[in-house]
Amino acid sequence: MKHTPTIRAELDRYLKQESMSLTQFGHIAGMNRGIVSAIVTGNKSMSVNQLDLITEAMDLPEGYFYDLFIENYIIDTPPNMRRIEPFLFRCAELDKLDAISRVVGAIMDNLLYSPKLFEIAEELLKQGRHAAALLLYEGVAEAEKYQHSERLAVCQYRIFTIQVGDDQSRNLKAATLFEPFVERLDEIEQLDALKDLANVYRSLRKWDKVEEVARTMRAKAEIQYTLEHQQQSRMRDESSKKLSRPLFVYIAYADLLCSGSCEAKGDYHQALQYTYAYTNLDWVLEKDEDTQYWMGLFQNWAEGNTYVYKLLSGDVSVLNDYVQYIIASSDKVDKEMIVKLLNVMFAANRFQLDVNDILKRFEMIIDSFVQQPSSDMYTYQVVPEQTTRFKYELAKYYLNRGNYSYGFRYLLDVLSKSLANNKESFFIRCIRLFEQFKQFADVRTFIKYESLVSVGQRERLFYY
Repeated sequence: MKHTPTIRAELDRYLKQESMSLTQFGHIAGMNRGIVSAIVTGNKSMSVNQLDLITEAMDLPEGYFYDLFIENYIIDTPPNMRRIEPFLFRCAELDKLDAISRVVGAIMDNLLYSPKLFEIAEELLKQGRHAAALLLYEGVAEAEKYQHSERLAVCQYRIFTIQVGDDQSRNLKAATLFEPFVERLDEIEQLDALKDLANVYRSLRKWDKVEEVARTMRAKAEIQYTLEHQQQSRMRDESSKKLSRPLFVYIAYADLLCSGSCEAKGDYHQALQYTYAYTNLDWVLEKDEDTQYWMGLFQNWAEGNTYVYKLLSGDVSVLNDYVQYIIASSDKVDKEMIVKLLNVMFAANRFQLDVNDILKRFEMIIDSFVQQPSSDMYTYQVVPEQTTRFKYELAKYYLNRGNYSYGFRYLLDVLSKSLANNKESFFIRCIRLFEQFKQFADVRTFIKYESLVSVGQRERLFYY
């Protein structure tokens, strides 16, 4: 029979090896002699704080005995959440994810531990320790997968938001797995879940799904808005606190999402109708500062999108007005600026417009575009997607105008990003555009292109 070592035995061995008394060790560790004696004799269990003090006193790395702690005090004894909870937080702090996985695996046979592990996961999420929180959410979700509980749905929502990242194939899988759980969430929390789902589908250009989710969100938000104004003010305040935005935003944002879907499908007339819908917000009853802020955003978006849909419909006479609109908002480089300039490039390539002066005017802003992580699903998903599309349109514009150095530079950048983020459609479009102008590529450009294409073939992003 295999003998499992113990922290107590390791400590006892260390004391004998160093010829150190319990009092001496206790002084070094900052613990009284009685506690050290009780730990060595096995008459007392230990906390993770005491374990850290012992580990430091033995001049060992932080977390050195954590695997033994799991064996001695979690697996070999009845689970005690008063001991387990601080241990999990400490493991998260030290990024010891394997230890967290072991603890979850050891105790989650018993559903009684689910509520507490869920609370710990929620706190870790607030602290920004997403990887650690994810392990707990996954453990609770697996344990409760047959329970059909609201907690299970919340776990799936948290798993979805944590997993969304740069890999679009992974994002699609995360969205597909989460969507069936939306209806099990609290009716208010469903609105943020639907908003986040719509933004992921939007980044994936799954326009039918965007419209489907947006319409569902709008219908649910309208019901909640009506109910809110039939309830007493205290109850309204409590429900509103659960949302990341004022309630009316989900109604108006649904129309904005649908307008964007129509735009992507080339139906600019219908896109305008949706734009007019979220332009008219006279029905909004609230007058607080947050409401005024969001109403201002929608009015600003509506003004810009009205120019855009007219422009992309072929009314190029509004281009100068649209540029003036962009200039008026260019004092700050917000997350919408890339979208505004992308619309200019769409029109330029579609109607063979000369926009060199416009690009020169916004040169510094264009150079400043960077992709930064964000907890906001729109910023994290949609903006990087639009940045890639903008660079592709720039490449197309410059190549068509004979500026091959700029054109190929942007094209290879998009090709590389598409490969890194698993965007097959963009990768193929870049190949087609390169092949169209390859006779103008210099040797270095051609070598880099061939290298990226070779990697794409290995990754099976496309086939000849």
